[in-house]
Amino acid sequence: MTSKGTNGDAPVTGRPRFDVARIWAMVVEGLAALGTVLIGFLMLIICADIVARNLMGSSLPLITELGALTLVMIVYLQLAATVRANRLARTEIFFTAFRESRPRAGALLSAAFDLAGGLLVGLIAWSTVDIFGKDLASSEFIGVPGIATMPTWPFRALILVGVTVAAVEFLLRTYAALREGLAGTRPPGGRQ
Repeated sequence: MTSKGTNGDAPVTGRPRFDVARIWAMVVEGLAALGTVLIGFLMLIICADIVARNLMGSSLPLITELGALTLVMIVYLQLAATVRANRLARTEIFFTAFRESRPRAGALLSAAFDLAGGLLVGLIAWSTVDIFGKDLASSEFIGVPGIATMPTWPFRALILVGVTVAAVEFLLRTYAALREGLAGTRPPGGRQ
């Protein structure tokens, strides 16, 4: 299937175009969606533990450890989407007014903020690689042997993926802010 393009020059084929930005957005949003599903899972295991404590007088095995690891996973899986949506805490009372009055300097300040965030989150990712490797090598697990155990490496793997994607998102925002600051223009779509 071929037809004329919207400007009448280029033909449009039936094959979808490979769009890296769209795929990256899907990865970031997909991790955030997985984090949201894990919030539901965390609520269910906490509720199940409460019911077990009230009915049986004791906690379910693995709930404390599983809850702690799941909570950390949720934070890191949703961090990149938070960065992408520009929802990190900042001093908006200063930053917004500064950026509007001095767009170029504001963009460069935003680039500095995003670069610092990318470097710090990148360091967290780098340290997580060592933890993940140790968990794999030593067959680290949570729980009580003989009752219930789970390996920790799947949790660490998702934490590593989430923090790595967040670091890359910070660096992409740094690049966009630098382009904006050096060009002296606002980003498309009004994103900061």
